[in-house]
Amino acid sequence: MIQATIRMEFTPQKVDQALQILHSIVERTRAEPGCLGCSVYQNTENECLLVFEEKWRSDEDLQHHLRSEGYQRVLLVMEMALILPEIRFDTITESGGVEVIEEARTKPRQ
Repeated sequence: MIQATIRMEFTPQKVDQALQILHSIVERTRAEPGCLGCSVYQNTENECLLVFEEKWRSDEDLQHHLRSEGYQRVLLVMEMALILPEIRFDTITESGGVEVIEEARTKPRQ
């Protein structure tokens, strides 16, 4: 799985417009083949800070998405940002859930 994360900060005048565009992109992206999830988050302490997150099944699916017309809209939103956005692509080879917490809590301390 590949997680794509874009952290962007906007002026107060542009944050609502950026949110509106990103929300419209989320639904379309979720419908793309290989998309495991897509969300946009607004920071509660700094409302001008947005995080756009996508999860992709494979590198091939991600590459196809990055070349799509839909992703062009993401690039346009990034251009609206106040400062250069922080962009990360993380490959996740293993994932865990509550069992990780349970294991850590039941192991004796060393």
